[in-house]
Amino acid sequence: MSGSDEHKIRVRRDERPQGVIAHVTIDRARRLNAMNAALMAEFTAAMAALAADAQLRAVVLSGAGPKAFTAGADIDEMAKIENAAQAKAFITRLHQCCDAVRDLPVPVIARIHGYCFGGGLELAAACDVRIASEAATFGMQEVKIGIPSVIEAALLPTLVGWGRAREIMYLGETFGAGKALAWGLVEHVVPASALDAAVEDWIGKLLTSAPGAVRLQKRLIRQWEELPLGAAVEAGVAAFAAAYESDEPAAAMRAFLAAQQARKRGG
Repeated sequence: MSGSDEHKIRVRRDERPQGVIAHVTIDRARRLNAMNAALMAEFTAAMAALAADAQLRAVVLSGAGPKAFTAGADIDEMAKIENAAQAKAFITRLHQCCDAVRDLPVPVIARIHGYCFGGGLELAAACDVRIASEAATFGMQEVKIGIPSVIEAALLPTLVGWGRAREIMYLGETFGAGKALAWGLVEHVVPASALDAAVEDWIGKLLTSAPGAVRLQKRLIRQWEELPLGAAVEAGVAAFAAAYESDEPAAAMRAFLAAQQARKRGG
């Protein structure tokens, strides 16, 4: 899917025996992959198309070029907002991008290199796992330009805790990948030269899991985020039962037991 030279979302499908890995690239490198309204519309459309793919196993989200995952919302476009109604429409579009990531039925890996600021960090927070290069830089700088951090910034306390989230959003300071890892904002940090290998390693491990079970797990985790404990447990009971609507558990357990027996015979 592509737009003008100024903005486009590139989707590459990696067809494998275990299913499809989709590589989605925000390609506006000349503007540090900043998200304007047109790019946001392309992004949500691309996510919707991927969500409908029954063969999809995972999505890798990246930014084009060597400088940024994405620097967030396009400040030139934000500077032209004239009233609260326009502001609400703009930020709602960005929220829809983050929500589209969360609504994908398979895990989404944020492949982070370079700047990951503001709305870009919110987009990364919406992913299931974040793998960053040592050259990645993070920050929620909205307060520096007169606005609060909003929408999926609400996910940050679940990653870094309330105190650290307050510090990130009140101070608007930037910080490196080492701090992001120590704070729990990202799950893995590797040298830039090893970033693609680290992403591939994560995908390789994921592909050893049963695809239907992974989809059920992601849906259940989304429910857990919204539910009180008792209801979350009940949702898990329903998800367990739903797994047996296909033969995937029986087939996976037969394979597991056969492998276990083979190891015993070999030992």
